Amino acid sequence: MSKSYYEFFCPVKIISGHAALEHIPFELNTLGSKRPMIITDKGVRTNNLLAPIEAAFESTDIEIGFIFDDVPPDSSLETVRTAAQIYRANNCDAIIAIGGGSVIDTSKATNILVSEGGDDLMKYSGAHNLPRPLKPFFVIPTTSGTGSEVTLAAVISDNQKGLKIPFASNYLMPNAAILDPRMTQTLPPHLTAMTAMDAMTHAVEAYTCLAANPISDAYATAAIKKISNNLFDVLDNPTDAQGRLELAQASTMAGIAFSNSMVGIVHSLGHALGAVAHLPHGLCMNLFLPYVLEYNKDVNGNKIGELLLPLAGADIYAQTPANKRADKTIEILNTIRDRLYTLTKLPRTLSETGKVSKDQFNDIAEKALNDGSIIFNPKEATFKDLKSILEKAW
Repeated sequence: MSKSYYEFFCPVKIISGHAALEHIPFELNTLGSKRPMIITDKGVRTNNLLAPIEAAFESTDIEIGFIFDDVPPDSSLETVRTAAQIYRANNCDAIIAIGGGSVIDTSKATNILVSEGGDDLMKYSGAHNLPRPLKPFFVIPTTSGTGSEVTLAAVISDNQKGLKIPFASNYLMPNAAILDPRMTQTLPPHLTAMTAMDAMTHAVEAYTCLAANPISDAYATAAIKKISNNLFDVLDNPTDAQGRLELAQASTMAGIAFSNSMVGIVHSLGHALGAVAHLPHGLCMNLFLPYVLEYNKDVNGNKIGELLLPLAGADIYAQTPANKRADKTIEILNTIRDRLYTLTKLPRTLSETGKVSKDQFNDIAEKALNDGSIIFNPKEATFKDLKSILEKAW
């Protein structure tokens, strides 16, 4: 059934391919930027991922104003303030984020401060509290999972209060996302697996949750197919440039899908578990995905069943009776998780993480119940329902 009304928005230019990085100076030039600041982390720098980007600027009149590589795995208000001070001190006029979710979120938040002035980030927290467009901003993802290069959201930790502060605004979206396989080739197997399952969850929830629409569906199914077709090839051959590019594109497509159609309980539980047990977001997605689909199945089994085609291909889809397709989709997702556990030790259950105890279930369920994503889940969930999903995921 087609929606009677929906909106779809993605103003981010996608620059994708085997020489995408070399296009950055031209793109900066079109926005009048001559002195970009690079925001990244120590891992990106250690792996020498900045070299092709620095080389791309050598024959141009654009100069890198500063390289800030102090972004921690969980970005904080302090990090953002420091980055903004350095940006101003070095007279920068644009931001290039090179990294995973934390780097991209830090860059989005830094762009708020350098564009709006001051150092009080909190007055822009929540949804749609930015009054105008920000400075030129490019994102070069080094993982294929968060989709943050095309979303309007960022999350920054307030370490003093132990809270994660959300920011959402169309103005947080980058001017361009640059997808180049050179940037993900050094990603270790467990991170390749974890980020791919993050993207897979974005796509599956985008397709199966309440705000799905025909355009987000097209992006979501394309993302699922790319991940399913390429993930294990890349794990077998980590330098497979085409496979890496396919996973990067899948992550971006899934990001476009879910930022237009929202996500559901996998994210509610994942956000809550991340806050309580400090586990990476992609891992949390992998832990809950099949159990939440099982929970939702009696209200949206048809939608779940439709995903069997991009996930498993035409033969398996055709061989599976229509009323069994939802179960088969969940079974195949479980098979993927089992293979990933064998290859990379990516945990499938809460107990396999070794970092969660059943004593935390009440806290996780309580936080999940108050998480915004739960609103878009196709089936309502009570505290007791969430506890039951946690038990199944144990």
